[in-house]
Amino acid sequence: MGLLTFSINVTLDGCVDHEEGLVDDETHALFTRLLEDCGAMLWGRVTYEMMESYWPAVARGEQPAPPSTRAWATTLETKPKYVVSSTRENFPWTNSHHLPGDLRTSVQRLKDATPRGVLLGSGDLAVELDRLDLIDEYRFLVHPRIAGHGPTLYQKGLPRTRRLELVSADPLTNGAVAMHYRRAHGSHGSPPEQ
Repeated sequence: MGLLTFSINVTLDGCVDHEEGLVDDETHALFTRLLEDCGAMLWGRVTYEMMESYWPAVARGEQPAPPSTRAWATTLETKPKYVVSSTRENFPWTNSHHLPGDLRTSVQRLKDATPRGVLLGSGDLAVELDRLDLIDEYRFLVHPRIAGHGPTLYQKGLPRTRRLELVSADPLTNGAVAMHYRRAHGSHGSPPEQ
């Protein structure tokens, strides 16, 4: 069984607006490595549609982009992409698949079928999957910015605090820090720590 890893850009004040992060060769290279290491991507419909509106054109060379950005796009193009949606069933982007049915069951099946793991890239979907105790690891790229607005990480809340263990913290030259955490032993379904 593969791990489900939630990965997202976040500012120091918790903003996950995709336009607030630093975008450079180093950040694209980091996310390309994460993508190469996993077996599949998982998104909600809104994130999928945002990604679908731009990245396929970059991968085809129809949008000008530096080599690190094109590497991310071409890696994403070939990666299996799974989408949770109750309002859309047709996902024509290369290697895209609808993940229908009960959320817990369908995501657990995807994890079981993907030994290299699944990379989750949607904030709202992460909240739902965390409520179901399905997220195993967290890879946050924390940017040296204070956005002063939302959307923010986990703004829809969780029923209890999640205790995490630090795996690594790697500073980038642009001032961002790549944070890698995993669920603390025994934290699945455990009560909040006192």
